[in-house]
Order: sequence, then C-alpha cells, then structure tokens
Amino acid sequence: MKNILKLLVLGVVVVASTSCSDEFLKEKKNYSQVSTDLYDYYEGAQGRIAAIMALCQPGGANSGQAWFYESKGGPDDFSKCTEEYAGFGRFVDPEAQLNPVTGTGSMPDYFQYQANNILQTPWGNIRQVNDVIEGTLAGGMDQEDKDKILGQAYFWRAWCYFNLFRVYGGVPIIDKVLEPIEENVTPRSSAKAVYEFILNDLNKSAELLKPFTANGVGWQNTSEFTCVTAGTALAVKGRLMLLWCSPLFNRKADMSRYQTAYTEMKKDLDVINACGYKLAYAENPGVNAAGWAKMFSDVDTKSNGEAIFFTLYNDITSGLTPDYHRNNGWEQSIRPKNCFGGGGVEPAANLFDLFPMADGKLPQNATTYTKLEKSAFDYDNLAPFMNRDPRFYRTYAFPGVRWAFASTFDPTQTESDGVQTKNNNPYKGNEYVLWNYVWYETGTDPESEDNSKYYGSDNLLSGTKGIYVRKRTDDGDLNTNPHYNYMTSKNFSLCYNAYIEMRYAEVLLNLAEAAAGAGQNAEAISLLRQIRQRVGYTGDCGISDGLTGAALMSAILYERQIEFAYEGRRYEDMRRWLLFDGGTEFANVEGCPETWKLGGEWANGTCAWLGVTPLNGQRRENLQFRVKVGGGTGGNTWATGAANPDPLVNVIGTDEASYKATRATYVMNLNDSVIHSQDTLKAFYNNYLTRKTILGDGRSSTQALLYVTFLPRYYFLGFTSGAQSSNVTLPQTIGWEDSQHGGANGTFDPLAE
Repeated sequence: MKNILKLLVLGVVVVASTSCSDEFLKEKKNYSQVSTDLYDYYEGAQGRIAAIMALCQPGGANSGQAWFYESKGGPDDFSKCTEEYAGFGRFVDPEAQLNPVTGTGSMPDYFQYQANNILQTPWGNIRQVNDVIEGTLAGGMDQEDKDKILGQAYFWRAWCYFNLFRVYGGVPIIDKVLEPIEENVTPRSSAKAVYEFILNDLNKSAELLKPFTANGVGWQNTSEFTCVTAGTALAVKGRLMLLWCSPLFNRKADMSRYQTAYTEMKKDLDVINACGYKLAYAENPGVNAAGWAKMFSDVDTKSNGEAIFFTLYNDITSGLTPDYHRNNGWEQSIRPKNCFGGGGVEPAANLFDLFPMADGKLPQNATTYTKLEKSAFDYDNLAPFMNRDPRFYRTYAFPGVRWAFASTFDPTQTESDGVQTKNNNPYKGNEYVLWNYVWYETGTDPESEDNSKYYGSDNLLSGTKGIYVRKRTDDGDLNTNPHYNYMTSKNFSLCYNAYIEMRYAEVLLNLAEAAAGAGQNAEAISLLRQIRQRVGYTGDCGISDGLTGAALMSAILYERQIEFAYEGRRYEDMRRWLLFDGGTEFANVEGCPETWKLGGEWANGTCAWLGVTPLNGQRRENLQFRVKVGGGTGGNTWATGAANPDPLVNVIGTDEASYKATRATYVMNLNDSVIHSQDTLKAFYNNYLTRKTILGDGRSSTQALLYVTFLPRYYFLGFTSGAQSSNVTLPQTIGWEDSQHGGANGTFDPLAE
C-alpha cells in the first residue's frame, strides 16, 4: 500500500460543526492541517466525525462516491443487472466482458477509485477515521464524550470496509495511521479476517453508543439526529452476517453460520427496538399502502422510525458562494416530462409482471419462484393493475393513474417570463393524472417491437415512457408539506427528501432469513407476515404456515424483491445468492479452487434449490399501452394552437373538452378506500388500448437478440491495472488477469482462511 499511503498523510478536510445534524450541509470550513489539540474538545472531534460522515454517507451528500459501490434504485449499472431495468448494466453485457488488462471492457475500480485524491478514495476515509480514533483515545475529553466519538468512528470504519469486503472479499486491514515509508506495506487479508474485523468494529460501535441511543428514541430529540446509533451499527451487522452466511461466502452450505447469525440478530433486535426503530405506520397502513408510501418522505419528522441509516438533503439552490446546495434528484428524475419533471424512469416489464396479486401470491403467469403458490386471481396481461399487492400501486405509474403534486402553479396561463406552458403541463399539480398511452406515426408499423416512432398523450409525445417508477415519490395526496420547492424551480429539482440506505423492514427480513437458515420456520413466517400486515394484508397474508427449507427461503427473497424494489437492494441479493447462474459455473473460472464449488444443500446450484430461474440467458423487455382504435396512428406534434394529435380525441369525445371530460371518468385514484376504479380503468384499456412489448435489452450488430450474461468471476471483482500499479504487492484475485505478471491468472483466493 506504500504508494497509496504516501497520499494519505497529506491534508485532511474538517467540517466545522458541533454535531452530525444536517447543519453540516450548510456550514463548512476547510483546514489544511489538524492539530491534536482538537481532540481535547467534543466540538472539534465531532466536527471531524461530521467531515467523515459527509464523505461516507450512503446516497452521497457530496453527490456520492463511486467507490461505495452503491445502487440507489435508479437505472444504474447495478440495477440494470437485475429484473428491475432493461438495458445491459456493466456486469451483464454479453458484448463487453470486463478485463483489467486489455481494456476491452470498462473495469470499475472500487478499491482505490481516485488514488491521488484523499477525498475520493476509501483509503483516505479509512485513514481519517483512524486519525479520529487515535486522537480521541489520546485526547483530553471526558470518557462520555470519548465514547460518543469512538462509537461513531468505529461505525464509519466498519462501513468503509464493508463496502470493500462485499466486492473484493479480502483487502488490506489498516487500523492505525501509518507513516508513508516503504516498510509500511499492508498485505491483503483473507475475507474471514476482514469479516471479523468489521464485525468487531460494529460491536464496539454499538456498545459505546448504547448508553446514549438505546433509550427509546435514539438521537431523535437531539442535534445528533442524523448520527448513527447503536441500532444503526447492529442493523449493518445483521446485513454483514447475512452476507457471510450466503452462498457467496459460504459455498458448502455451513448452516451453523445461520444459527450464529440468528442468535446474534435476535439479541440485537432488542437494542435496535430500544433505539426507537420500528415499522412505520404499522398500526395504520392507510389506504392502498399509503403509510408505506409516505414513510419515504417524512424521515425528517423524526417520528416514523423506519429509517435506520439515512442521509438528509436540502433545497438550497446552486450558484451560491460557497455552494452548499445538496439536493435529492430522485423526485425530479421520476416525474414525467409534462409536469416539468426529468422525463421519468422506465422499469422493465419483468418485475412489473412479477409483483404479487392481491392475495399475496404469485401471478399465474410467473415462470420463477416455482416452489411458491400461485394466486387464485387471474392475471390480466392487458390490464395488469387488476388485483395486485397494495405496494404495486405505490411502486409504478401507468396510463390513467392519479399522481398529484403540490403546486398552485396554473399551467393554462402564460408566465410573465414568456414561457408558454399551456401545452407542456395540462394539469394543475393537485389534478395531475398520468395518461401516457401511445400511438404511432402514420405509415409506421405499430406492431414492431423495434419501432421507436411513438408518441405519448398530453404532450408527452416522444418523451413518454411505457410505464414509470413511482416508488419513493413525494406524493401530493399524501404529503401536504412537500419536500420540493416547485414554485421556485417550476420542477422538482430543489428537493430535500432523505435517502434511506437501511430500513427497519430490512432488519426484520434479515432476521427472517437467518431464522429460516437456522430452522426457526415459525419465526421467519411471522416476520414475513409483519412486513405484509404493514401494507394492509390480513389473515395469513398469503404466507402459508407450511413453508420450510428452500420454499421458505424463496418466499423471503421474493418478499425482499418486492419490498425493496427500486431501492438499490436487488443486485446485492442476486450476488450473494448467486442468482445469475446458481453458482454452477465456478468450475469455468480459471484456477478455480475446489472450495469455490457449491456443496451441501446447494450442491446442484442455488437457483435449482430455491426454484428460481437464473437471470443469465434471459432478456428484460419494456412495455407500452398503445391506442388500438383507428390503426393506432396519429400526429407527432402539439404546437400552440394546433389540434391535439391524440387519436382518441374524436373517439371518446366530439371535441377536446368532451374528450377530456370523458377520459377523466376513468381515472384510478389511490385515495379510494378500495380501488373500485380498477374496473372502470380496465374498461378504458379494453375499449381503447392494447399492450405492446418494446425491446429493452439490446441487439448485436447483426440484429440478433442479446441475453444477460454474468460471468462467474464477477461475483468477486479483481483489481484494475491502475490499482495494481499503485500497489505492486497487491495480489490479483483468482480468475482475473494480473497486470503485474503479464496478464497471468490471479493467485489470491478470497475464500481461503
């Protein structure tokens, strides 16, 4: 590590703040040096913690650090490797396989990221944490203040290492501030050693923070609201232990790991609860999972209890000096173009179709999760919103659904600045309905899956999406005090919704998975039902008492896929359970040790054991609902004063006014106590629309369909040539080309102890 370490003794950044509150987003001060006297005072030490938090927080208060290897739920490289989005992500592209030597594929470097920038490399942040730990231990603060600082510092070091561990397995363990001399070269440790190091740091963090946060409310009534608690440390510990239990690290299905994890996580749940965390709105699910939907936009109220690990933002505009703005771009990205949103985020049809039915069971057309029970409800492919899990309606938006936002802006008026909005946004915010059905240009083929000449209603035109991700929206019908400043920006960009990295629901599902692996079936089933009761399920919640073994584990993974859809969790679940190929392809990795091959209950592959269809060899496609009357063709412009190009104008009305009035009678309103408008909206679809598949994943240069291809060596990444050049002693991982040895196969086994 000598080349990297030379950089790590240079300047550090200190955020001048007396706490970990969101004030650090507004007031910063940089120092080129840090005096050890700083650690004699709580305010100084806490300022150092605030600096580290600003750099290491998930969701990126500083626009994110790529080395975090995080997925935040949008169509990023990681989510595009799952069923959530079409379009090949970096690790599943069959035409761009990664290679750290030849450069034929873009090999990511999460190990050092930017080695020459102390603020953009994990080792810079780890060094800063080590400096805080050493300085605090030697400083003159009283013991209570030291414990508060150390409890947070151990957590952030664990978090930095966790993000390296899950990608590379074994990495160098550096637990002190090292001098940049040639002798200070830290070897690469085994995955087991790194796991135990992280586990130890998280346990120390929890013990130190318990006296201050395991008091029923955590930091909620203090200026340290955004700081980590004992519950945060133990929640991440549960995620870590579950990763260690999983087939990614546990190839021979040693189920004693699950027993250990279950015992620890069961004990830790009491402390997590004592920190005030709970399922938000469990006592009052609201209408159509309204409480579940609302929890994403009321973290700052400090009352819902769901957010265990989160990042706050602000709605300050950019361009100030210095620039303190830290806006959450999610709301802007998911809102449709015709309400001045970013254009919307389009999910693949795969997960859209796979969501449970209203009885909590699989749709009848599901071809995966073969060990789970199919629904008694018919799945209507042409009206797929019929009789679905309550979370379905809060996760997706589709033609005819109300999606209000808070704004008094009247789009029918021309603004004083001369911006003509009449044909851009056809609704006031509190009236907005998404009508994104499409038609095709005259003379084109509406049936072709490759056809891109389509246009959406209400002036969406070529900017429309077939369906939209609605998850985590700040819904105008649910939140009367929106976290976006629409009236200032005429869009949703100035938004301060929190980003939640870890929710209480994950704590329960992590425990359920550990319980299932430990044979505690009844407890696992009870935890699954708690998750579903929170969104309005009753009775057995669609979870049979008879679930055991692989079927129970499959039910837990299915629940995770639904509960955490578009929150950035799915890719890691697929990695740790080897769901791309079931783990049956490790023998094809050059130099594969026998210990890499699956054994025990998983000997025939995890996918076969679970009854899950591997993602390798599949495609993700998009869908649309197109106009079927009149040949499904229409115009492609909506200029001021021109006729509405929607082909339905003269079909469901005699003029524009009657067409709008008639169409409004079909709207699905999620405020209804029972979505009785399902049948009404279905009539609109049956009368006027048809479902169409649009190619999502790509074609080759010869127009052949391409399919998801995740290579078995991708489960553990290798090091880039840049990372190896920075540290010539760093051994390459088995299965990856070693740039320091002429491209020979790597020799480091992440699973060796």
